[in-house]
Amino acid sequence: MEELRPGLWTWAARHPDWTPKDGGPEGWGPDVRSYAYDAGQVLVLFDPMSPDSTVLDLTQGQDVVVLLTVPWHRRSAGVLHEELGATLYAPEGGEEELDVPARRYRLGDTLPGTVEPKPGAYANEAVLWIPEHRALVIGEVLQGEGGLRLLPESWLPAELTPEALRDRLRPLVDLPVELVLPTHGDPVTEGGREALARALAE
Repeated sequence: MEELRPGLWTWAARHPDWTPKDGGPEGWGPDVRSYAYDAGQVLVLFDPMSPDSTVLDLTQGQDVVVLLTVPWHRRSAGVLHEELGATLYAPEGGEEELDVPARRYRLGDTLPGTVEPKPGAYANEAVLWIPEHRALVIGEVLQGEGGLRLLPESWLPAELTPEALRDRLRPLVDLPVELVLPTHGDPVTEGGREALARALAE
């Protein structure tokens, strides 16, 4: 596990459902990334996959909340709910079913840790803004493998063009972004706003 800022950590773990056909230029790699944020009385875990003992040590004496950027990133949420009593939050919209009880959130809500959901690519996707760390946690809409970039065009919903998606995401550049934290690929820990602007300009 790596501490990105005091109280903000990341780790990577292999996704158990990944197969080689999921890879390639239009795919995603076998290792996915998760984040933990100590918000005081609550530890917030973002899209957590297989947290190790170091992560679990952080949960001692705190309420644990799991925030999903998209419902299909539930990953280890069920285990965390059963073993730690974690409360799960997932974006509303779409037909994705969850195998663990979840509170649904929408754009405009304030989530535990004062995390704010912003629009993503899908109706049931949110980019999660952590004001304390000036950090954006990204599920699908931006990828960090080989540099920050928009998700492959083949992943887009039929009704959404790359140009329309860039327009949807441009308000993110108005935030004082320092870190961009994708769950696919490596985090941007310096010059996040500039990296975000470049990704949206390409």
